[in-house]
Amino acid sequence: MVRKMGVYAVLAFCLFGLFFYWYLFYFADTKLPFEYEGSKADPATFLNGRELMLSEEYSKIRNLLFFLSTPFEWLFYFLLLLFGFSKAFKRWAESSSKYKFLQTAIYLIWLSFFAFLATFPLNYISYTLSKTYHISTQSFPSWMKDELIDFWLNYGTWLIIVPVLYWLMKKSSKRWWLYGWLLSIPFTLFMMFLQPVVIDPLYNDFYQLKNKELETKILAIAEKADIPAQHVFEVNMADKTNSLNAYVTGIGSNARIVLWDTTLNRLNDNQILFIMAHEMCHYVEKHIYFGIGGYLLLSLLGLYLTYRLMNWATKRWGKELKITDVADIRSLPLFFMILSMLMFAASPFTNFASRYQETRADKYAIEMTKNPEAAIASFQELSRSGLSQVNPPFLVKIFRYTHPSMLDRISKLEEYEIKLKNK
Repeated sequence: MVRKMGVYAVLAFCLFGLFFYWYLFYFADTKLPFEYEGSKADPATFLNGRELMLSEEYSKIRNLLFFLSTPFEWLFYFLLLLFGFSKAFKRWAESSSKYKFLQTAIYLIWLSFFAFLATFPLNYISYTLSKTYHISTQSFPSWMKDELIDFWLNYGTWLIIVPVLYWLMKKSSKRWWLYGWLLSIPFTLFMMFLQPVVIDPLYNDFYQLKNKELETKILAIAEKADIPAQHVFEVNMADKTNSLNAYVTGIGSNARIVLWDTTLNRLNDNQILFIMAHEMCHYVEKHIYFGIGGYLLLSLLGLYLTYRLMNWATKRWGKELKITDVADIRSLPLFFMILSMLMFAASPFTNFASRYQETRADKYAIEMTKNPEAAIASFQELSRSGLSQVNPPFLVKIFRYTHPSMLDRISKLEEYEIKLKNK
């Protein structure tokens, strides 16, 4: 039975991958609707023939890697349970220490190490792909350093969460999901507060914007929007990527508006001011806090469904999965697998909400700056630098895109530009 379940799981993964390969490379149509041909949203008007070809190639391969990596994670955790690796990790932990917390820490390091090894090939392929298409400028040692930082940050985070979670499971087999969620609220807020000043600087150097003339212009827009900003931060990303970005991060007194130095190097002041006005909208309309609220509500539902599904799976396949009790640390791969599946299933809804907020931010920015030409040029440059598809396939858009497609964004800006001219 175990062997049969393993074969079925691998077969399901292969069929999933083949479906998306067929969908992305043969079925999905990324051509523009005829009414947009020749418009400023048409990539043929701002990309040359080689860039058009590369953007299609790169996007297809990158999207396929995305749709392979997520179910591969499920397969990995399932096979760990099925072939007794989780049971072995627990046995090794118990033989190494008599203290419960140390046993959990040792179990987690084994699980994390095997997960790192299993996912490393796909991560490395993604890295080399971005290097091949000149998106990434990052050296292998620098990339490997970031991977190891990810590893230890994830390990440290789960070392805080897992012992508490499994203690709650033992104390309350029917309500652990609720108590765990209640404890996650202050933990989530604390981590978001620390993000800009503790976690982000582990990866990159942050400093106040060097271009003081540009900073003065940005702060003038912030004052107009009643944002009590004192500084704008830039981050050195040119050693890692050719892509452009800007974002708002953190909460409370640690909230920051951040510009990548690649953005500063590739865009002019008017284009940057549009992007910064866009980011300011997230602050003004409190999108970060709405996002936190939505995340906490979804995590409540997610933990409840995880509780139900873990109990169901343990009762039905506990023998095959080598799990006798949900509260046993051996069930942790099942917890991770179900949580990952639920997050994937929820992504169309969370992405939809995010795209709505980004649309609001675009509208706010263009009304603030009233410079559609600069706004359109900034989006065209974003497409060029990241080799992103202007009109992505439907499934890619709903599962991957937290922002509207460039077709949607540029076409709306064109409509605004026409309205301004007609006034």
